[in-house]
Amino acid sequence: MSFKKRCYIVAEVSRKAEISLQKGHPWIYDTEVINMDGTPADGDIVDVITGRGKFVGSGFYNSNSKIRIRLISRNANDKFDKAFWERRIRYAWEYRKTVMGKDLDCCRIIFGEADTFPGLTVDKFHDILVTQTLSLGIERRKDIIFPLLHKILTDDGFSVRGIFERNDVKVRELEGMEQGKGFYPLEGIPVPQETSVEIEENSIRYHVDFENGQKTGFFLDQKYNRLAAAKIAKGKKVLDCFTHTGSFALNAALGGAEHVCAVDISEEAVSMAKRNAELNGLADKMSFVCENVFDLLTNMTGNEGYDFIILDPPAFTKSRATVQSAVRGYKEINLRAMKLLPHGGYLATCSCSHFMTEELFEEMLHSAAADAHVTLRRIEYRQQAPDHPVLYNVPETEYLKFYLFQVV
Repeated sequence: MSFKKRCYIVAEVSRKAEISLQKGHPWIYDTEVINMDGTPADGDIVDVITGRGKFVGSGFYNSNSKIRIRLISRNANDKFDKAFWERRIRYAWEYRKTVMGKDLDCCRIIFGEADTFPGLTVDKFHDILVTQTLSLGIERRKDIIFPLLHKILTDDGFSVRGIFERNDVKVRELEGMEQGKGFYPLEGIPVPQETSVEIEENSIRYHVDFENGQKTGFFLDQKYNRLAAAKIAKGKKVLDCFTHTGSFALNAALGGAEHVCAVDISEEAVSMAKRNAELNGLADKMSFVCENVFDLLTNMTGNEGYDFIILDPPAFTKSRATVQSAVRGYKEINLRAMKLLPHGGYLATCSCSHFMTEELFEEMLHSAAADAHVTLRRIEYRQQAPDHPVLYNVPETEYLKFYLFQVV
């Protein structure tokens, strides 16, 4: 072995894993670990070497997961102490300050592998941080990471009243962790009593239920896509499908839409969208419908007068096995929207699934347009906001697709 062993257990990986790591991907799967020098505990940091003994990185080990090792460093001189994690957090925070400018009331601070924090999400909602931890390695180090998050932001002049953990996701069980949610105890900081907060995005205020809302409570990744849709909305009659908290609908209303109808199958979502409309003084320009979007679009005749339709559905697929089913779902709603829109009408359409690639989505759009006997004139193609950065060679970080079209 040409690699000089440090203080960690060493994992030797296959040639396939070596090639993947050389290309920049940080995951090593269970079948790619061919030898272990020692017996690590789950969540331990192990050094990774090739079959020729060359050091390629260090990462979190977990025997419960098909992703057996998640790299956190490629530097053989790194020491994984408090100073290491503080540097990493500061690097992520400085990046957000650079790319988001002053738009920091609500933003994503840590985006998992894109920030070299495997399985960790940290969202900032005004003065509350909401975290989701999906890797055991991070779980074992959160008593270092979370207080540092609080310290770094408060030292920078940003108030942080609390850190709320949204670990109520089944994928944690695949990593050998329990589900749960609640405030993380910060030394010397009283635990907040309320589990909602008000944020401001694009000059619009929202109530965010970070305890019970989807994911961490609010979808920050569409921030600037909502502005793009708002520019199109002036003077239009807008149908916002899958409205959730009403974010696209509210941006359209503030952008000067004649009227906006916000639709969602969830009564709770519709109630929250109404509340947000009232909070912003936009309720008189909006209406709200609690209905299945597929049924709604099927029953419409085209005489309703909508000349701008927004489709922002949840992910129809979370695995490769269900991609074709998802394609059919996306095509159905896009086809129906295209048929409902008049000549010259506008369509905003999205997919938030990594497995629904840009190529597949555009192929679906071409097929839907052909079946609807329309031509699409693309105005703009966008992705997630820059606080959700795409890390090249890690395709899992590239997931959001947003298109604006005119139907001609």
